[in-house]
Amino acid sequence: MIMGVFKLEQSKDEFVVDNGIIQARANVADGSVSLRWSSGEALNGLYAEARYGLEQLRSTYYGKHYVKETEAQPITDGFGSGIRWTFVHEELGKPVLRQHFRMYEQLPYLLTELEAESEFDWETNELTPLAAYLNDGSVVSFAEGTDPSEEIRAMFIPFDNDKWVRYASHAIPCSVHSYEATAIYRSTSRNGFVLGSVTHDRWKTGVVVEGTFAEAVGRLRVYGGAADMQTRDTVAHGAIRGRSITSPTIFVGAFEDYRGGLEAYGRANAVLSPALPWEGGIPMGWNSWSAVMSKLDYDVYTHTSDFFAKELQQNGFSDDNDSLYVNFDAFWNSLPEEQLKDAVRRVKENGQKPGIYYTPFAFWGSDPDTPVEGTEGRVLYREILIKDQAGQPLPKLDGAFPIDPTHPEAQERIKRSLDSFVELGFDYVKLDFLTHGAMEGGFHQESVRTGIQAYNIGMALIRDTLSPERVGRPFLINLSIAPLFPHGYAHSRRVSCDAFGTINDTEYMLNALTYGWWINDSLYRFNDPDHVVLYKSDNQRSTSEHEGRSRLNSAVIAGTSLLLGDDYRVLEAARRAKEWMTNREVMALARRGETFKPVEGRSGSKGEDLFMLRREEGTYVAAFNFDEEKESVKLVSFARLGLDSSKGIVVRDLWSGQEQRIERESVELRIELAPAESKLLLLK
Repeated sequence: MIMGVFKLEQSKDEFVVDNGIIQARANVADGSVSLRWSSGEALNGLYAEARYGLEQLRSTYYGKHYVKETEAQPITDGFGSGIRWTFVHEELGKPVLRQHFRMYEQLPYLLTELEAESEFDWETNELTPLAAYLNDGSVVSFAEGTDPSEEIRAMFIPFDNDKWVRYASHAIPCSVHSYEATAIYRSTSRNGFVLGSVTHDRWKTGVVVEGTFAEAVGRLRVYGGAADMQTRDTVAHGAIRGRSITSPTIFVGAFEDYRGGLEAYGRANAVLSPALPWEGGIPMGWNSWSAVMSKLDYDVYTHTSDFFAKELQQNGFSDDNDSLYVNFDAFWNSLPEEQLKDAVRRVKENGQKPGIYYTPFAFWGSDPDTPVEGTEGRVLYREILIKDQAGQPLPKLDGAFPIDPTHPEAQERIKRSLDSFVELGFDYVKLDFLTHGAMEGGFHQESVRTGIQAYNIGMALIRDTLSPERVGRPFLINLSIAPLFPHGYAHSRRVSCDAFGTINDTEYMLNALTYGWWINDSLYRFNDPDHVVLYKSDNQRSTSEHEGRSRLNSAVIAGTSLLLGDDYRVLEAARRAKEWMTNREVMALARRGETFKPVEGRSGSKGEDLFMLRREEGTYVAAFNFDEEKESVKLVSFARLGLDSSKGIVVRDLWSGQEQRIERESVELRIELAPAESKLLLLK
């Protein structure tokens, strides 16, 4: 049977669907599925699982398996034109398991989900749409022509960015438990797979990749129902209830370059839930936390505003509208109301936009019986906190009790605060400690069964309360500590936890960029590299010039929300800002809002030290030396950058403006770096 570009074949033992790129084979004899790509990649022995009470149901253990060719349906949606078909598994006395597949014209990935349906209402907190397990051999095969001895890596993507968590790539043999997505790839050829959830309405998705010997992946499992220390949960994932229960939808693709695969995965998520639109230019300016932390006051805030207006704003450091954000962080409420209003007025007089800070889902008090502000003692915090199985508030996370986003009084509390920010004249809010609102537990709204359901409700409330249509002006929403998914509720998200000014902070933030660069302009309009400290954070020693410039360079390539983090009453901080932030070529690159991608993905839990961005005018390269004591020499392969050096290459240093010509017989670029130094180069 032919359906457009799709070829469907039904035989006694198999149902085969082929779109010219992916061939899916449903084995109706044993209930397994295999996927093979035209370039040679394959996933073998795939099955589905559902937790049914204490029993783990597996599709391949069922007695009856079938696909009805006549029920394959043409579809057209945001992914393009394709077909949808279903592999059904039946066993007497157990829920029917249906594996739904969507395949599209010209796409190297498909979408799949598991539907489990029982005769009566039932509940489960774990559905696994995709799994495979082999004691011998590998469930994963790479493209034809790749070196079978080449290292295989599996990527760890954290659920959120709390507690200084790091992304990582681990070489097989290893055991990796990632969250929402992973990439499995050969580190030299870059050939590999990307698998991950693209729906984030009810489930937290876990991805398990294991291998006990170097050349094979023996176990693969993608499941809805992850709840553990990494998701910050202290109770089990909530159970979904109904006759028919559906897993998260999973993206499964094979790619010549896993980096392109992760970018395709980001775009696929954006098809179903686009990034929150933003037309206000690249966020640039200042945030108070790194500069003064709890010592925030009227003087440092207004001094910063005046310093920017006098020294930087008209000299290269500004957004596309010649403006800047000047943002309060925590402890802004220590200012008297009149000082707060006057500070906002001062910022606006300087042609800037004021920003503020809020933690909507975190209660910082020690006594749950404290009255909720604005309720005149009518409501206690205990009533609006997420509860455990015994009806008690969940334990504190990061020193704060988690607030239930579904409780009407919690929602009114959030709206009161956000409306007050709008009324005071703020144009930006940094929302922190948002994972609290995604924790599993008991919720006021009985129809809400999981933390992600609750989080979606809370974040939608925030988005809608601050929508331009409601407040009458653009209002930028930035997420600090927050789950990576669900997205679509904010314009920017911090890629890491707190990062300050030392070279170690730069490396830490670049760890997140190494494995999360693809988030920019797909899930969120901007990656946020956090406090860009040029000289000294309040909680750290002063930095060398190379350290400070490296921290700035790391932010420029991040995509980028560029908020500085120094106290400019300090002369050296002011000097560096006046000298560095007025480099118009570097600032123009930052204002593009485009993230550099890593050249390599072999750094384990560290950050890579070489990033690139290919554009019409040439290829930008950023190189870093993370050693604060020793010099470094990097020999960068032109071939690895994807550059043809046969006619020679001109290399321009964006900071010094100096150029050098690399002759055509050269195959690599030599970059010499002093301790903690970095360079921004344009190769053309």
